[in-house]
Amino acid sequence: MFFRRHQQRVLVIGLDGVPHSLLLEFCQQGIMPRTARFLSQGHLYSMRASLPEISAVSWTDFMTGTNSATHGIFGFTDFKPFSYDLRFPNFNDVRVPVIWEKLSQQGKKCIVINQPSTYPARPLKGILISGFVAIDLARAVYPPQEIERLKKINYQIDVDTAAARAHRDTLWSELKRTLESRWEAIKLYWSENWDYFELVITGTDRLHHYFMKAARSGDHPAHQNFLNYYRAVDELIGYLLESFTSQKGDPASVFILSDHGFCELKKEVYLNCWLQEQGLLRFRHEDPQSLADLDDSTVAFALDPGRIYLHLQGKFPHGKIAQEERDRWLEEIKRALLELTYDGQRVIQKVYRSEEIYSGPLISSGPDLVALPYPGFDLKGSIKKKELFLDSDLEGMHTQHDAFFWTTAEVPENLKIADCYKIIMERLA
Repeated sequence: MFFRRHQQRVLVIGLDGVPHSLLLEFCQQGIMPRTARFLSQGHLYSMRASLPEISAVSWTDFMTGTNSATHGIFGFTDFKPFSYDLRFPNFNDVRVPVIWEKLSQQGKKCIVINQPSTYPARPLKGILISGFVAIDLARAVYPPQEIERLKKINYQIDVDTAAARAHRDTLWSELKRTLESRWEAIKLYWSENWDYFELVITGTDRLHHYFMKAARSGDHPAHQNFLNYYRAVDELIGYLLESFTSQKGDPASVFILSDHGFCELKKEVYLNCWLQEQGLLRFRHEDPQSLADLDDSTVAFALDPGRIYLHLQGKFPHGKIAQEERDRWLEEIKRALLELTYDGQRVIQKVYRSEEIYSGPLISSGPDLVALPYPGFDLKGSIKKKELFLDSDLEGMHTQHDAFFWTTAEVPENLKIADCYKIIMERLA
């Protein structure tokens, strides 16, 4: 790697789903010694993720420095306009420029590897390799001529989660393969004359979903494999940090972050089942296939994870709730949700109205309420479940609290992930 004289360069490392608390523990316990040595030069801040606390929203908050009502991504699924039909938003739905597009406009070259929620890849000055939920390399890479180079190194976008769900032990080979892909991509592009280099490791998130209980339990059969994966991640992070600083890269130009926290999962909670129990959601027949089957008398319905929509007139084809009734229904649903318990434990920590967490021209497109659960209760939006509380075949779930951000800079109190955009842009100004 060769630096241009007086060139300000920035290195960003994303660790998907890594909690502040777990990273701190692993650094203190010697599991991540390379990372620990570097982190001691700055500040490891606890940070709040987006609401809802999912990668599609949180990473887009980070990439744009805005919230859903401005950038347009409210979740992994969303309603088609004036319809009950669902669609899967993608990178083309992001309504504002992302950080490397802004930098490209300033003539800066950017290398971005495995950034979630960037499929299909959009043009930039440099190279973008989309991460989750990219379907294949054909539309996940810009410029397209890089596709052949990636094929030659057998680049793998993500782990095969379907295989891991069917046979849990296959996750280890999948994690190894994807991490090797990141190494090979780094070898391809690290020596280029870039101004902004970003790598996101998403295997950490997959590991936590399947084996979160192994993180701290020495008795868990997957405990050593869990630690070994973090040791392998530490080796990769150490390589990037040492290479950057050895070429006169300033530690102040390094930023490391996660997009949300993680905790052990106790129960899945099906909000549409709850809404039915409350008499707020009704279907025309007993076996609904989609929300298009709902009865016109429906007051509200939910999408993953914790997004509740009032059946508003003008927003949905058969909406029954007038705008002047909105406040009353929101307060009634919020009050009832906060009283929901499981085995004597409250399930919902807080319920936010859209105007409390969103600001921007697209606010009316989003949910009316967003519920934040207590750790361990994973909110779901399926309409096909008949029970409110169910066990999960996964071990971990996302949390809004306990994400992290590392920098040498002083940052605002109550740091949230969208704030990272401004901090990084100021460094490159």
